[in-house]
Amino acid sequence: MTLRCAVLGAGSWGTVVAKLMCDAGSEVTLWGRRREVVDAINERHENPDYLPGVALPEDMRATTDAAEALEGADVVGIAVPAQTLRANLAEWAPFLPPDALLVSLMKGVELGTTKRMSEVIAEVAGAPPERVAVFSGPNLARELAVGEPGAAVAACLDMAGAERLQAATMTPYFRTYTSTDVIGVELGGAVKNVIALCVGMAVGLGFGDNTKAVLMTRGLAEIARLGASLGADEHTFAGLAGMGDLVASCSSPLSRNRTFGENLGRGMTPEQVTAVTKQTAEGVKSSKAVLELARNHQVEMPITEEVVAVVHEGKPVKEAGLALITRSPKPERYGVTRHQDEHSP
Repeated sequence: MTLRCAVLGAGSWGTVVAKLMCDAGSEVTLWGRRREVVDAINERHENPDYLPGVALPEDMRATTDAAEALEGADVVGIAVPAQTLRANLAEWAPFLPPDALLVSLMKGVELGTTKRMSEVIAEVAGAPPERVAVFSGPNLARELAVGEPGAAVAACLDMAGAERLQAATMTPYFRTYTSTDVIGVELGGAVKNVIALCVGMAVGLGFGDNTKAVLMTRGLAEIARLGASLGADEHTFAGLAGMGDLVASCSSPLSRNRTFGENLGRGMTPEQVTAVTKQTAEGVKSSKAVLELARNHQVEMPITEEVVAVVHEGKPVKEAGLALITRSPKPERYGVTRHQDEHSP
């Protein structure tokens, strides 16, 4: 049976997921807000604003009408900036098919509520958690757009939902694995953006591979501590949605968050970087929500704290680096589980 898929959001990632779904044999409609983007996809089979030079499938349709895109959809992927999700979804909710699998393609935490994107979707759409999935992994859009090998995790509390998303996205060049650990897969994607900002700052300051490795590894420890406190499976963070996504985002110049951090490390202000950046670096806004979530659960996240201090409070990047390196001594593994907390020195 051919799946009918809708993707809401015609930025680089939404366009790539729509392409994946087409290449997997699904019938796909992509919703975009801007008429010129939609027209280019329909007429030229290209998204010149976000993926210039990349040929899109001729059977991919695009529209500015959300109701048209959603009609009869079996799978609905949502790829809008995290902090706009609630308002956008409230507008789209009346058109959502009652049995469609609703898929978060976003990597963020909502400011004000500290809710994960899947929680916002369930709340606004009135959908049970079993009908909400997340899709995450080391997914730099440009590489996947040109057909380089890649993979991701489709997570849903209902394994049948995860398998439906797997079927909608598996192609000869892209593998999708399934999971029921929605919390872990989602947190891995959201928090790695914050860590990538910090790695970018270090690169901008001129530091090398040792420093990047330290920040990635200790960043992964922060992700695991927060995930464990929220009930995630710690093994998830050693997989594609954890370490895999973290390595890609922290290592590649294609990463928006790393690039944003590099510019901060070179002396630009957050406002200056935002002014010259066309695409959203989700970690900038989500960092505050991630830190609030951590504090609500009494989880220590020093890298996240320093990123928030730099991005939102005006702390100089060099001072943030000094604060991290001069922290009090700790065992390497601490605060991950209740058992570990009780026996840590």
